[in-house]
Amino acid sequence: MNAEPRFDAWLLGRMQDGGMPHLGCEAPCCEDARRRGVVEHPCSLGIRDRRSGGLVLIEATPSIEPQIAMLRNLAGGERPPRRPVDAVMLTHAHIGHYAGLMHLGQEVAAVDGVPVHCTVRMAAFLKSNAPWSGAVEAGHIMLHAHDPGEVGTVEFEPLPGLRVEAVRVPHRDDYSDTVAFKVRGPSQTLLWAPDVDQWGRHEDLLDDLLADVDLAYLDATFYSGDECPGRDLSLIPHPFVGETMELLADRAAASPGTLRLMHFNHSNPVLHDPELARSIVEQGFAIAEAGRCDRL
Repeated sequence: MNAEPRFDAWLLGRMQDGGMPHLGCEAPCCEDARRRGVVEHPCSLGIRDRRSGGLVLIEATPSIEPQIAMLRNLAGGERPPRRPVDAVMLTHAHIGHYAGLMHLGQEVAAVDGVPVHCTVRMAAFLKSNAPWSGAVEAGHIMLHAHDPGEVGTVEFEPLPGLRVEAVRVPHRDDYSDTVAFKVRGPSQTLLWAPDVDQWGRHEDLLDDLLADVDLAYLDATFYSGDECPGRDLSLIPHPFVGETMELLADRAAASPGTLRLMHFNHSNPVLHDPELARSIVEQGFAIAEAGRCDRL
């Protein structure tokens, strides 16, 4: 029997790095969003400790201001000056996951020593490149570098009692390596895996990520290879939704709603085709929705 939940985890965004509307997209998906005033933010997760009120932000996206505002509105309570959250966790160095850190520096929030948890390579990247290096040097952010090492995993606690396992995953490691997070509360464990390469390229990767996990947010960037005409998808080899669903069909049927698809490209028909979305849900998968709360 699981222990009493202590942590609340809210989804603060479900999109790929560019969000929606997407810069440069003149297709109906984004033109309709512009016309209706719909804005979808890059994927991010916010966590609250129900005992202490401590807040953790997973991913510092370009939409960090509305996402922290959303987290604070959902979490309630007062915050110390210049301390909007108590920790930030980063998966890797693609812009939808770390660029928002610039808003924590002198030019905007000038926060006071907010811990940023990341890999050793990610920390080296931030220390070596402005404007993030300036925020480090001025003490606005404090880097906590974790090394997955040869075993490919490392554990840390961004808040007392909140255990996180960072698991190295294959992805385009342009500037840093990439990790997924297993976030462990006393009641449940949640997997956060927004960016990975196609499952079939790496034996046992999916099984390893889902081991001892109750809930999973999974990379669903593209539904198929037809979404980005003119782009070489071998350079952006995310797993297609159909591949993920085929591999996890039995698990989804046995535990409906626990496998959540996220990190959607703006072109993904899962967002725009109600019949397709209904079919996915009927097979036991969930389409991630911003604002959803899970208790860990």
